Amino acid sequence: MILLCGIPSESPLSMVLGALRQLKAHHFIFNQRNTLKMSFNFELHDGKADGVVEYENETYWLHDFQGAYVRLMDDRFLPELKDEADGSHLLSHSRSLHESLNNWLEVTDARVVSRPSAMMSNNSKPYQAQLIQKSGLRVPDTLITNDPDLVEEFWQQHRQIIYKSISGVRSIVRKFLEDDLQRLDKIRWCPVQFQEYIDGVNIRVHVVGNEVFSTLVRSEATDYRYAEAESGKPAELVACDLPADSAQRCIDLAASLDLPFAGIDLKITPDGEVFCFEVNPCPGFSYYESHTGQPIAMAVARYLTGRRAA
Repeated sequence: MILLCGIPSESPLSMVLGALRQLKAHHFIFNQRNTLKMSFNFELHDGKADGVVEYENETYWLHDFQGAYVRLMDDRFLPELKDEADGSHLLSHSRSLHESLNNWLEVTDARVVSRPSAMMSNNSKPYQAQLIQKSGLRVPDTLITNDPDLVEEFWQQHRQIIYKSISGVRSIVRKFLEDDLQRLDKIRWCPVQFQEYIDGVNIRVHVVGNEVFSTLVRSEATDYRYAEAESGKPAELVACDLPADSAQRCIDLAASLDLPFAGIDLKITPDGEVFCFEVNPCPGFSYYESHTGQPIAMAVARYLTGRRAA
């Protein structure tokens, strides 16, 4: 039995669900849109977590779940709850339910993709960059500051730099241009991450256990995720082979972060140097699979069920 946590219409979860059905794997969906009809209770006995999840007239024992795939949104923003007043019964029920689920995900022996604590490394890009360096992958020269003078010196040193948020919240990566010098004073109120611009090709690597799926991204945009808006032309995604040593480093990096499934952003320079920008602990892989046909969802499903690739 596999537990799927999130909203079933969301693309990555939907694709993993489809793969599980192909494998004829039994599953239960912790559908966040229906949590008001659900209860989740567990206890620890002799270091083992067990309990039940109940939905309408069905009861599922937690010890029957051998795997869990987690893509939870902040329940406070669910359509069913967004207009609820603070402290309402429905909000309290939802918070208690999600806290119980997250606590169980931390202690269960099931294969969890991925545990809440493991996903926290991405909440601070500077912290995660230190973990990436420890893995043996290079990161670009980086400056995090709210001092405009230091930014100008950094820009003079590298001539081409980019900037982005230091938090785990998605932000658009942009090139720093000379016109931006006039706006630098604004960073005094909010530190920003600046990095040297690395020339080369973008590679998105999805690691699932010991499997690696690499995608070459062709785009003239600084941030290829927004290529069409920036350049008027969408990014082109093509499946590719990663050098064996780089693939192994990606596997080792994901393992060191306790992430059985990770999306790793690399750039390979014309000289063959490999730089790593960040690790997504809950990757929206459907964008890459739909463009390349790589069986990422099936790899996740196999991992959850403990099956080997054919």
